[in-house]
Amino acid sequence: MPPRINCSTRSSISQALQRTTTATTGSSQRPAAILSQTSKTPSRYYASASSVPLAALRLPDNYVPPTQPPSARPPDTRKSQLLRTYTALLRSTPLVLFFQHNNLTFVEWSAVRRELQAALSKAPAPAVGPDGGVPVDISESIHLQVIRTRIFATALKIVEFYHAEKHLDTSNAYTHDLSTMAYETISQAPINENSAYGQISPLLIGPVAALTFPAVSPAHLAAALSILAPSATAFPAPMRKKNPGYYEPIAQSGLQKLILVGGRVEGRVFDNDGIRWVGGIEGGMGGLRAQLVSMLQSAGLGLTTALEGHSKSLWLTLEGRRTQLEEESGGVKKEEEAEKSP
Repeated sequence: MPPRINCSTRSSISQALQRTTTATTGSSQRPAAILSQTSKTPSRYYASASSVPLAALRLPDNYVPPTQPPSARPPDTRKSQLLRTYTALLRSTPLVLFFQHNNLTFVEWSAVRRELQAALSKAPAPAVGPDGGVPVDISESIHLQVIRTRIFATALKIVEFYHAEKHLDTSNAYTHDLSTMAYETISQAPINENSAYGQISPLLIGPVAALTFPAVSPAHLAAALSILAPSATAFPAPMRKKNPGYYEPIAQSGLQKLILVGGRVEGRVFDNDGIRWVGGIEGGMGGLRAQLVSMLQSAGLGLTTALEGHSKSLWLTLEGRRTQLEEESGGVKKEEEAEKSP
């Protein structure tokens, strides 16, 4: 707020300005600050100065703010913000499950999320972190959210077919997800049925919800499947005594309206059987690595055994042939000696 001026000081400044104005009558000069008092003005007065011309404060016509670069879509709309959110989600989330939901109410969504979070909190933490370091509990970072299918399909097409690092040497300096370069690239990109977009786009029909995992954790995936898509053998639902809230009518009504349609794991698309296979890996990613190491060791041991077996059989064959030749040569010598003897 500008500083206030006392009445005595204001009156003295007003008189000085009046003298200055009287002395410069007929000229085009004006004082830098003008203070006047009328009967209609309020009791508070402020000092203001306009020493800088307004033309000097005008930005050039070709000025581009760094926070809003030129884009093919309006950057301040909700659809553009959703598109940026979905592209960032697809690039940073290695595991996404897609569920078809049929008119769930707010109370049903709350019950489903409550039971899902309770099951995820009981899942064991992985022995090794996602990057091979310290293990991190990811149960708080797993979210179930409703997605806009058309915007999500566009974001998936950008992530699948548009790579900004390939267009850095072009004349266009803007290569973000909302740029004209990205729009032209995905518009001209050929759609392959075997690509991730070609396999997921048929699933994005109707109301769809996505369950996102910040890391591939089979233990947390199994806990989520036991709530959202249980099976009697692999992923049984929790018992009524241990989790009575799961069997409440509101929770059961919401869970029956969710249908697992597929998933995306490390850029690859899996159907329901593939998702259940990932969730059924014993020991999580550490167990999968141990299985891979044991498989490689057994393969190397089998190869060594096979090579040693072939070499042994070859050596036995050669030894048998040598013995046979020695016996035959010894018999011929005996016959010759028998003929020479009287």
